[in-house]
Amino acid sequence: MTTATDILKARVLIVDDQPVNVMLLEQLLGEAGYTSVTSTMQPTTVCALHAANAYDLILLDLKMPGMDGFQVMEGLKASARDNAKGVAANDYLPVIVLTAEPAHKLRALQYGARDFISKPFDLVEVKNRIHNMLEVRLLYKTIEEHNRLLQQTVRERTARLILSEDLVSTLQKPDYDWYWEQNETGQFTTVSGPILDILGLRVSAFFGAQSDDEIAGWNPTEKKALRDKIAMKRPFRNFEFSRANADGSCQKFLVSGEPLFNEATEFIGFRGVGVETSRGGTTLETVPSGYASSQLPHNGLLAQHRAPLAN
Repeated sequence: MTTATDILKARVLIVDDQPVNVMLLEQLLGEAGYTSVTSTMQPTTVCALHAANAYDLILLDLKMPGMDGFQVMEGLKASARDNAKGVAANDYLPVIVLTAEPAHKLRALQYGARDFISKPFDLVEVKNRIHNMLEVRLLYKTIEEHNRLLQQTVRERTARLILSEDLVSTLQKPDYDWYWEQNETGQFTTVSGPILDILGLRVSAFFGAQSDDEIAGWNPTEKKALRDKIAMKRPFRNFEFSRANADGSCQKFLVSGEPLFNEATEFIGFRGVGVETSRGGTTLETVPSGYASSQLPHNGLLAQHRAPLAN
């Protein structure tokens, strides 16, 4: 929601070749409480200034030597198209034109101006038009940012959906040795196989009377790296790690996982699958979307049965 403070902090550029007009507008805006007002009497600098400062409002005189206001508006639109670099250009010009000629008003609107202020200035009209224009402009920017974030969220969710769908065919066969689910606090809600052991946590509650000595041998650097990957809440594939056994043998593993989000894109947990490669296991990607725990291989070690958290 746009507040009065937001409006007074808005960036305003005054463009007029007459010093008296510039000083009058600067004084008027200063007395009204505006805190970010810039001015120039050189219309050829407007495009560069706007590119550098992204003004919320440009008060633009139409009749200036060398480059009139219409040419400035054309330059602003051309700059917007150039900066878009293949993305749909935004031709919205935050411009109020200043003119003493009524015949120029319609043409200015056709060039992209949002409003106009007549000369000589009516100070009450000037303040009201500037306030109203900034209120609309800031609301427009808020909606634009909301749409950008929404599009980004849609792209991310679509990418996750495509990833899950593409991997379903790869993971239809029970080629993995364990599966796990965690909630948003990191607590395990569903476990099949030695995942708690791999993450360096106690496993007696899940796997019987195993002692800490019996679950030693994991590479501490690899174990920390795996836990860090889960903490980052990002999908990962085929993370390699190993375990040195008391008899001198070495077991090697691959694990893949993905974060879970609800419909409001809030993080609600993590899930993943793993395979032991030292006994002929294959590479894997991640657990397919829609799998229920009861559909996964348990190796007799399933702690509890529960459908995975929703995507």
